[in-house]
Amino acid sequence: MNRKIAVRNSHRRRLIPILLAIACIGLAAPRAVRAQDPGSCSANAASRQLDFWLGDWTVSYPAMSATSTSKVHLALDKCLVVESWVGGKGHTGENMFAYSPDDKSWHGMFADNEGRVHIFEGKVAQGSAEFSGPSRGPNGEAVLNRIKIVRLSDNNVKQTWEKSKDNGATWSVEFQGDYARK
Repeated sequence: MNRKIAVRNSHRRRLIPILLAIACIGLAAPRAVRAQDPGSCSANAASRQLDFWLGDWTVSYPAMSATSTSKVHLALDKCLVVESWVGGKGHTGENMFAYSPDDKSWHGMFADNEGRVHIFEGKVAQGSAEFSGPSRGPNGEAVLNRIKIVRLSDNNVKQTWEKSKDNGATWSVEFQGDYARK
Protein backbone atom coordinates (compact mmCIF):
# COMPACT_ATOMS: atom_id res chain seq x y z
CA MET A 1 0.00 0.00 0.00
CA ASN A 2 2.75 2.46 0.81
CA ARG A 3 4.18 2.02 -2.64
CA LYS A 4 0.77 2.92 -4.22
CA ILE A 5 0.47 6.04 -2.04
CA ALA A 6 4.02 7.07 -2.92
CA VAL A 7 3.28 6.68 -6.66
CA ARG A 8 0.06 8.73 -6.35
CA ASN A 9 1.89 11.50 -4.47
CA SER A 10 4.63 11.49 -7.10
CA HIS A 11 2.01 11.89 -9.86
CA ARG A 12 0.33 14.72 -7.94
CA ARG A 13 3.67 16.54 -7.52
CA ARG A 14 4.27 16.33 -11.27
CA LEU A 15 0.69 17.35 -12.03
CA ILE A 16 0.75 20.54 -9.91
CA PRO A 17 3.32 22.40 -12.10
CA ILE A 18 1.40 21.36 -15.24
CA LEU A 19 -1.88 22.66 -13.79
CA LEU A 20 -0.19 25.91 -12.73
CA ALA A 21 1.20 26.35 -16.25
CA ILE A 22 -2.25 25.75 -17.77
CA ALA A 23 -3.79 28.24 -15.32
CA CYS A 24 -1.18 30.88 -16.24
CA ILE A 25 -1.84 30.35 -19.94
CA GLY A 26 -5.56 30.64 -19.24
CA LEU A 27 -5.05 33.95 -17.46
CA ALA A 28 -2.88 35.32 -20.26
CA ALA A 29 -5.21 34.16 -23.04
CA PRO A 30 -7.85 36.88 -22.52
CA ARG A 31 -5.16 39.52 -23.18
CA ALA A 32 -4.21 37.84 -26.45
CA VAL A 33 -7.87 37.53 -27.39
CA ARG A 34 -8.44 41.23 -26.62
CA ALA A 35 -5.71 42.14 -29.12
CA GLN A 36 -7.79 40.36 -31.78
CA ASP A 37 -11.07 41.63 -30.32
CA PRO A 38 -13.69 42.59 -32.94
CA GLY A 39 -13.82 46.02 -31.28
CA SER A 40 -10.24 46.75 -32.33
CA CYS A 41 -9.76 49.52 -34.88
CA SER A 42 -8.92 47.14 -37.71
CA ALA A 43 -12.26 45.36 -37.33
CA ASN A 44 -14.42 48.30 -36.22
CA ALA A 45 -16.54 49.48 -39.16
CA ALA A 46 -16.78 53.03 -37.79
CA SER A 47 -12.97 53.28 -37.62
CA ARG A 48 -12.72 52.16 -41.26
CA GLN A 49 -15.01 54.87 -42.69
CA LEU A 50 -12.15 57.07 -43.96
CA ASP A 51 -10.31 54.20 -45.67
CA PHE A 52 -11.49 55.51 -49.06
CA TRP A 53 -8.89 58.26 -48.62
CA LEU A 54 -5.90 55.94 -48.07
CA GLY A 55 -3.19 56.09 -50.72
CA ASP A 56 -0.72 58.29 -52.55
CA TRP A 57 -2.23 61.36 -54.20
CA THR A 58 -1.33 64.25 -56.47
CA VAL A 59 -3.22 67.34 -55.31
CA SER A 60 -4.23 70.25 -57.52
CA TYR A 61 -6.06 73.40 -56.55
CA PRO A 62 -6.77 76.82 -58.08
CA ALA A 63 -3.74 79.13 -58.37
CA MET A 64 -1.39 76.26 -57.60
CA SER A 65 2.04 76.96 -59.00
CA ALA A 66 3.88 74.01 -57.47
CA THR A 67 3.27 70.27 -57.34
CA SER A 68 1.38 69.16 -54.24
CA THR A 69 1.31 65.61 -52.96
CA SER A 70 -0.43 63.76 -50.20
CA LYS A 71 0.12 60.37 -48.64
CA VAL A 72 -2.71 59.06 -46.47
CA HIS A 73 -1.90 56.02 -44.34
CA LEU A 74 -2.93 54.22 -41.17
CA ALA A 75 -0.95 54.31 -37.91
CA LEU A 76 -1.34 53.08 -34.33
CA ASP A 77 -2.67 49.61 -35.20
CA LYS A 78 -5.02 51.10 -37.83
CA CYS A 79 -6.62 53.46 -35.28
CA LEU A 80 -5.26 56.71 -36.75
CA VAL A 81 -5.65 58.06 -40.30
CA VAL A 82 -2.67 60.30 -41.10
CA GLU A 83 -2.36 62.58 -44.10
CA SER A 84 1.18 63.80 -44.73
CA TRP A 85 1.15 66.50 -47.38
CA VAL A 86 3.61 68.66 -49.23
CA GLY A 87 2.02 71.81 -50.58
CA GLY A 88 4.96 73.02 -52.61
CA LYS A 89 7.24 75.98 -51.90
CA GLY A 90 8.31 74.40 -48.58
CA HIS A 91 4.84 74.22 -46.98
CA THR A 92 4.18 70.83 -45.33
CA GLY A 93 1.76 69.48 -42.79
CA GLU A 94 -0.06 66.57 -41.24
CA ASN A 95 -3.75 65.90 -40.71
CA MET A 96 -4.65 63.20 -38.20
CA PHE A 97 -8.11 61.73 -37.74
CA ALA A 98 -9.36 58.97 -35.43
CA TYR A 99 -12.66 57.48 -34.37
CA SER A 100 -13.24 57.17 -30.63
CA PRO A 101 -15.54 54.31 -29.60
CA ASP A 102 -15.79 55.96 -26.18
CA ASP A 103 -17.86 58.89 -27.45
CA LYS A 104 -18.68 57.42 -30.89
CA SER A 105 -17.20 60.48 -32.60
CA TRP A 106 -14.40 61.36 -34.97
CA HIS A 107 -11.66 63.75 -33.85
CA GLY A 108 -8.95 65.44 -35.88
CA MET A 109 -5.92 67.66 -35.72
CA PHE A 110 -4.15 69.73 -38.38
CA ALA A 111 -0.58 70.95 -37.92
CA ASP A 112 1.85 72.52 -40.38
CA ASN A 113 5.45 73.69 -40.51
CA GLU A 114 4.30 77.32 -40.20
CA GLY A 115 3.11 76.73 -36.64
CA ARG A 116 -0.61 76.41 -37.29
CA VAL A 117 -2.56 73.87 -35.25
CA HIS A 118 -6.32 73.24 -35.43
CA ILE A 119 -8.45 70.72 -33.53
CA PHE A 120 -11.62 69.27 -35.07
CA GLU A 121 -14.68 67.20 -34.22
CA GLY A 122 -16.56 65.50 -37.00
CA LYS A 123 -18.72 62.89 -38.61
CA VAL A 124 -17.84 60.41 -41.33
CA ALA A 125 -20.32 58.44 -43.44
CA GLN A 126 -20.40 56.62 -46.80
CA GLY A 127 -17.56 58.33 -48.66
CA SER A 128 -17.72 61.74 -47.03
CA ALA A 129 -16.45 63.43 -43.90
CA GLU A 130 -17.03 66.80 -42.29
CA PHE A 131 -14.96 68.19 -39.44
CA SER A 132 -15.23 71.57 -37.71
CA GLY A 133 -13.47 73.40 -34.94
CA PRO A 134 -12.64 76.86 -33.62
CA SER A 135 -9.37 78.75 -33.95
CA ARG A 136 -8.09 82.34 -33.90
CA GLY A 137 -7.32 84.56 -36.85
CA PRO A 138 -4.11 86.61 -37.24
CA ASN A 139 -5.60 89.46 -35.16
CA GLY A 140 -6.97 87.17 -32.43
CA GLU A 141 -10.50 87.09 -33.84
CA ALA A 142 -12.61 83.93 -33.44
CA VAL A 143 -12.68 81.75 -36.55
CA LEU A 144 -14.68 78.59 -37.19
CA ASN A 145 -13.00 76.06 -39.52
CA ARG A 146 -14.76 73.38 -41.54
CA ILE A 147 -13.06 70.62 -43.54
CA LYS A 148 -14.96 68.40 -45.96
CA ILE A 149 -13.45 65.28 -47.55
CA VAL A 150 -15.60 63.72 -50.27
CA ARG A 151 -14.94 60.62 -52.33
CA LEU A 152 -15.76 61.34 -55.96
CA SER A 153 -14.60 57.95 -57.28
CA ASP A 154 -12.06 55.24 -56.42
CA ASN A 155 -9.31 57.49 -57.78
CA ASN A 156 -10.57 60.98 -56.92
CA VAL A 157 -11.27 62.80 -53.67
CA LYS A 158 -12.06 66.47 -53.04
CA GLN A 159 -11.04 68.27 -49.86
CA THR A 160 -12.44 71.68 -49.01
CA TRP A 161 -11.38 73.89 -46.10
CA GLU A 162 -13.73 76.75 -45.26
CA LYS A 163 -13.56 79.48 -42.62
CA SER A 164 -16.28 81.52 -40.98
CA LYS A 165 -15.72 84.75 -39.03
CA ASP A 166 -19.40 85.02 -38.05
CA ASN A 167 -19.86 81.70 -36.22
CA GLY A 168 -21.02 79.78 -39.29
CA ALA A 169 -23.48 82.27 -40.81
CA THR A 170 -21.26 82.67 -43.89
CA TRP A 171 -18.25 80.71 -45.14
CA SER A 172 -15.27 81.47 -47.36
CA VAL A 173 -13.27 78.76 -49.14
CA GLU A 174 -9.64 78.79 -48.04
CA PHE A 175 -8.58 75.65 -49.87
CA GLN A 176 -10.20 73.33 -52.38
CA GLY A 177 -7.97 70.46 -53.44
CA ASP A 178 -8.65 67.82 -56.05
CA TYR A 179 -6.89 64.57 -55.13
CA ALA A 180 -5.99 62.19 -57.95
CA ARG A 181 -4.61 58.78 -57.03
CA LYS A 182 -1.02 58.30 -58.27
